[in-house]
Amino acid sequence: MSTTVNSPLNSGEETQSRKAEHIRVCLEDDVQFRLNGTGLDRYRFTHCCLPELDWQDIDLTTRFLGKSLGAPLLISSMTGGTEEAKRINSRLAVVAEQFQIAMGVGSQRVAVEKPEVGDTFAVRSLAPNILLFANLGAVQLNYGYGVDQCRKAVDLLEADALILHLNPLQEAVQTRGDKNFRGLLDKIHELCNVLPVPVIAKEVGNGISAKMAQKLIEAGVGAVDVAGTGGTSWAKVEGERAKDSRQRRLGTTFAEWGLPTADCITSIRAIAPEIPLIASGGLRTGLDVAKAIALGADLAGLAWPFLQAAAESEAAIQTLVEHLLAEISTVLFCTGNATLTQLKASKALQPLHSPGRP
Repeated sequence: MSTTVNSPLNSGEETQSRKAEHIRVCLEDDVQFRLNGTGLDRYRFTHCCLPELDWQDIDLTTRFLGKSLGAPLLISSMTGGTEEAKRINSRLAVVAEQFQIAMGVGSQRVAVEKPEVGDTFAVRSLAPNILLFANLGAVQLNYGYGVDQCRKAVDLLEADALILHLNPLQEAVQTRGDKNFRGLLDKIHELCNVLPVPVIAKEVGNGISAKMAQKLIEAGVGAVDVAGTGGTSWAKVEGERAKDSRQRRLGTTFAEWGLPTADCITSIRAIAPEIPLIASGGLRTGLDVAKAIALGADLAGLAWPFLQAAAESEAAIQTLVEHLLAEISTVLFCTGNATLTQLKASKALQPLHSPGRP
């Protein structure tokens, strides 16, 4: 894979500043989807009044990419590159280890450009046993990045997989965003063939269609994270950060753009029943997680709720996880299923209306 630089990389300082702004905007401004939701509200579980279960029978454990997890939860990719990000990632990693749930970090581009901030991502010492995901923007493969940079990202974290995030809308709205996405599929294919860990293709909140998932799977990705609508709108985030009226208007115009998370799960599962699948994008509760699992996801990722909790304290993250686990367990109990596998097979989740009817 060529590592020829097609255009100058933004300075590490600019990338670092952008990461700090992202945290501030996500915590302080209204940048959530408001109209285009997850689609999970179109489904309801059939209540079982006599589950024939002891609560102690409920088992939330699962496996993903060959690693055991205490629950089907992923702390989705968020941040890194600043002192605040280091504090957030450290708190998240400690709790992820405590509950044996998966964790991803934010884009490590800043660490590639400024190696001295690598420690804001390096959480393996705090979480030696968790499923941990490195993260880079796929578009960077057109801006000087290649196998070496991807290996650095993985090695820095001692990661179990590399997330390549796909964010064309965010780059289009972002001031001076990287907009050359030509030829990326071939480069992803090359990377998948040589990287020693699986590659996960992930959107950032606008969804992955079945058609694109099929192309990514054929290119060799080991898992897909649908990251649909309903959560943080990165068009809104970049619109808030924009320095000129055109980019601000783009952020407003495309604030609700994308594919609902539920639609992404069901459409991808229809064409790829075996691909390891992560559901993220607007999930807020354990009920959302259970619906995503019942629709066909293997893992459910949450970002904004974890960011809010991590900005507060480690104890707040622990409380959030405990609440999520109780909610998922309650779904299993009240549908008469002891395990996640049983929940998927039970068909307890049903659409509220028949297809084609209002």
